[in-house]
Amino acid sequence: MPEGKQDLLSKLADRGEDVVGKLADIPAAQRLLDAGMQLKDRVDELQRRVRGLDALERRVDALEKKVEELSRSSRTAPKRAPAKRKAQAKKT
Repeated sequence: MPEGKQDLLSKLADRGEDVVGKLADIPAAQRLLDAGMQLKDRVDELQRRVRGLDALERRVDALEKKVEELSRSSRTAPKRAPAKRKAQAKKT
């Protein structure tokens, strides 16, 4: 029976080649292939941009820490006491 299986596989392979050959002649298949290639290029570009976000997130984290440190130092700076106002006597 191995000969029968090999014969079946050969037939399937031949039919697959025929189908691929026919698809190459169909304009809609070419457009579909072009769209697939454009999608691949766009996904690659998107991945490149997303990888760039990691660096930006690290920069933002560092800046947030600096701002926090600066705001802490401004809170701990000595504050001037407000000038006391003398109470005016009420005239009755």
